[in-house]
Amino acid sequence: MQKIKIKNLFILLLIFTSTSIYSSLPDNISELVEDSAPAVVNITAKKESGNRSGFGYGRIPDELLEQFGIPREFREIPQQKRESISYGSGFILKDNFILTNFHVVEDATEVIISLTDRREFKAEIIGVDPLSDLAVLEVDGENLPSVDVGNSDKLKVGDWVVAIGSPFSFDFSVTAGIVSAKGRSIQNNNIGNYVPFLQTDVAINPGNSGGPLFNLDGEVVGINSQIYSRSGGYQGLAFAIPINVAVDVAEQIISSGEVARGYLGVRMSEVDSDLADALGMKKPYGALINDVEEGESADLAGLLPGDVIIEFDDKEVKFSSDLPHVVGQIKPKTKALAKVIRDGEQITLEFILGELPINNESFVPAKTQISSDPIGLNVTDIDRDNPSMKNLPDGVIVSRVNPNSPASGKVNRGDLITMIQFKGKKYEIYDTESFDDAIDSLSSGDKVAIHLIRSGNRFIRSITVN
Repeated sequence: MQKIKIKNLFILLLIFTSTSIYSSLPDNISELVEDSAPAVVNITAKKESGNRSGFGYGRIPDELLEQFGIPREFREIPQQKRESISYGSGFILKDNFILTNFHVVEDATEVIISLTDRREFKAEIIGVDPLSDLAVLEVDGENLPSVDVGNSDKLKVGDWVVAIGSPFSFDFSVTAGIVSAKGRSIQNNNIGNYVPFLQTDVAINPGNSGGPLFNLDGEVVGINSQIYSRSGGYQGLAFAIPINVAVDVAEQIISSGEVARGYLGVRMSEVDSDLADALGMKKPYGALINDVEEGESADLAGLLPGDVIIEFDDKEVKFSSDLPHVVGQIKPKTKALAKVIRDGEQITLEFILGELPINNESFVPAKTQISSDPIGLNVTDIDRDNPSMKNLPDGVIVSRVNPNSPASGKVNRGDLITMIQFKGKKYEIYDTESFDDAIDSLSSGDKVAIHLIRSGNRFIRSITVN
């Protein structure tokens, strides 16, 4: 009897739970689709590729074929062009402009867009921005529908969203889900960290790229761009470019043909718990500055290696990956304030942003008086008589990393050490003597932040003294 009661109670709970779940599902998706789908487009991008074709001789060297008297014209035929086709999605903004992903139309020789009413138009590529994976197209048509643009900043985790696109060429398919996270950083080819992606569980597959992500008010809040998958198909993780980012990029492309982004001129890394201890911070957060580029915005503002940016332009910086999102969306030559942790204290710095260069390449690295330290390093002075070393910054060169020492796996032979931090204090390193002075007061269990230059790049590594 007891078992029957428990079983019945379980069934009632299951029914109640199911009812609660379904009652929370949006009931206006069909209306949203009916109103919004006409402004969604299917994109067909035609591309040309060439390949060298031979007459069955494979990789046989020309010299050997010549010995057999086979004329060159019979050994190979001229490069032939082949046409390939890729598919994607997009949506119409006002004034007949269409927004989609850059990777959908990359290297396209012809772009055709199709509407739900079966109309087709040849589209012109107005401009592209590979760093955000966005492209703006334009068509010459009359009475074209357009989407309503929302505000992606107002989205909350748990909000319902709807995607319309053409996965695997199944035109104008509809899927729904929720916002799983905001401000995701994804390193994918050139995209880097300049897009704070929306993460959703909306079912997205190849062909959805470039299509709109709607809120339940029928406003576009994102552009479906990528999936995380081990199979190549949807596995519950989809990423969309926030519409606020996309519209800013599109407006710049339409008005000037290119996109300008703010630039600090820093190299940075995450703050882990050991580094936080060494830097005099209560907890690990913010963007740790490893290096500051001479003459750039950060340098002119007085930002120093070892500083930790925790807020920029009134936006919180929890992780180092947050900073490019924020800085990249600010126009060059704009003033911005930042909250910075330095020597365990919070200060405020004012920046006038530079402009992100097309190619950002910078930097240089490391006699012979040997020093040994309790973290497992042997270091030497810089030989200024050596032409390859005379222009190096002040510091000491690591000549040996003792196996199984605290520094093993974190510092490499040949690294140039420029500064040491622990207990919230900085110790500039000029030579082996200043290095010895810095580590003289180290005790077992101390967390130490080592500033070093490796292959021209600055890093900060945390080490715990044995």
